[in-house]
Amino acid sequence: MFEKIALVGIGLIGSSLARVIRREGLAGHIAIATRSLDTLKRAEELGLGSSYSTSAAEAVKGADLVIVSVPVGSSGAVAEEIAPALKPGAILTDVGSTKGSVIAQMKPHVPEGVHFIPGHPLAGTEKSGPDAGFAELFENRWCIFTPLPDTDPDALEKLSQFWRRCGSNIDTMDPDHHDMVLAIVSHLPHIIAYNIVGTADDLQQVTKSEVIKYSASGFRDFTRLAASDPTMWRDVCLHNKDAILEMLARFSEDLASLQRAIRWGDGEKLFDLFTRTRTIRRSIIDAGQEVDAPDFGRQVAAHPEKLAKG
Repeated sequence: MFEKIALVGIGLIGSSLARVIRREGLAGHIAIATRSLDTLKRAEELGLGSSYSTSAAEAVKGADLVIVSVPVGSSGAVAEEIAPALKPGAILTDVGSTKGSVIAQMKPHVPEGVHFIPGHPLAGTEKSGPDAGFAELFENRWCIFTPLPDTDPDALEKLSQFWRRCGSNIDTMDPDHHDMVLAIVSHLPHIIAYNIVGTADDLQQVTKSEVIKYSASGFRDFTRLAASDPTMWRDVCLHNKDAILEMLARFSEDLASLQRAIRWGDGEKLFDLFTRTRTIRRSIIDAGQEVDAPDFGRQVAAHPEKLAKG
């Protein structure tokens, strides 16, 4: 599909892209850029690319498609660095979990003639780094674009075809709507998980014994989310602040209502809540966004090749 694709950032998403691009033959040349020499060396050891550089500007020279896979707080600095080296007619996209902030940071630096199409593949694990990636990561997952008003339809279609070849389903959204949706389906759950695990950590005496020993329960599932990349989630909180604060306020109100139901022994209200919420997981499974497997599908997660088989 492209003569040269440049991947700026080679963590979970970037390294998964490198693997699926090579598997599907989507590029003649894969250029990889990351600031860390150690990470770059590891990417080269894994054979993820065709060329390797600590300079993003060097990597994007002559690239037909540039994918920025860095923490959202670094988006503007990357855009400023690569802008003079971008090829006219190139497609520039990103994978950031917040879109309003990324657009505000990157758009001012995008040269005339470069197609900037903000994107967000809704795929990931708690792992990070070039070893964490796998080609099946995007299978049957959504990739959301938040195109700008002047986005070229042909460029958008070509980028859509690229992500479809990676296994993704495609949708488009307004940036603000995207940020509000992601605040509830992704950002808030991670924040709650970090907070619950942090609360357990504050109970130091308990944490060293019972909490760890008996963590084959709900707590274990929170620790998976809370093991996610701290730099990425710090930036998400800072760059989707308004939407996250609104969802936190709603969550706090619902939590207060739940507290009252427990305090006053309102079993009917508790049962109603737990019944309503139970159907959400069934809906997610029916939508193909999770597997109906024992142990919350952990065996599938441990063997991602099974994911492609459904």
